Amino acid sequence: MFYYLLKYVLLGPLLRLVFRPRIEGLEHVPSSGAAIVAGNHLSFSDHFLMPAVLKRRITFLAKAEYFTGPGLKGRLTAFFFHSAGQIPVDRSGKEAGQAAIREGLGVLNKGELLGIYPEGTRSHDGRLYKGKVGVAVMALKAGVPVVPCAMIGTFEAQPPGRKIPRIRPVVIRFGEPLEFSRYAGMEYEKAVLRAVTDEIMYAILSLSEQEYVDQYAADVKAAEAERRTAEERRRGPRMPLR
Repeated sequence: MFYYLLKYVLLGPLLRLVFRPRIEGLEHVPSSGAAIVAGNHLSFSDHFLMPAVLKRRITFLAKAEYFTGPGLKGRLTAFFFHSAGQIPVDRSGKEAGQAAIREGLGVLNKGELLGIYPEGTRSHDGRLYKGKVGVAVMALKAGVPVVPCAMIGTFEAQPPGRKIPRIRPVVIRFGEPLEFSRYAGMEYEKAVLRAVTDEIMYAILSLSEQEYVDQYAADVKAAEAERRTAEERRRGPRMPLR
């Protein structure tokens, strides 16, 4: 009930007013039955914009940090995500990834829509990064289609670190469903999982027209953070002004 209250009364109308989203290809999202909607991830706003424009309810795998934040803000955020039916995902290792896959399959086994960002994290620079194979595992195990989705303009509206989004129009573009029945029973083949994931990412890339980086976003972020730390150490402590 809270999900639909957010969508139609509390949050949905506000999002449409602020972002004025133009929706393309909505007919590609199945009107019934299980399916995965796989999109690029440019902004915190993505979590709310896509559900706001879909006719069906969609459940996202959301990072666990949204559910464990400290203080009043953390509790409110956790309440919001829980009430909206989102599933926390621990991204700390391989076993955590398996748990996320089990949760996602649970959603699909109920005949529902599952939303996932194959990059695993928000893009910090607006580019599209290499996808992780969890989306392929779920698509093959559940035998469901994957609908590619491109969020366009949300990075400019609310880039990482910006709390209040800019008022500007965005585009949400859905592509034709991808089906992978030709790989049935091959969900444990690494080469197959990579091929399926790359096909999904190429479909997202074609819709979004982003620059593509054949590296994991988390690795690039970590390397850039290490480089900044090393530069600060080389410069040494700043002398206090007299």
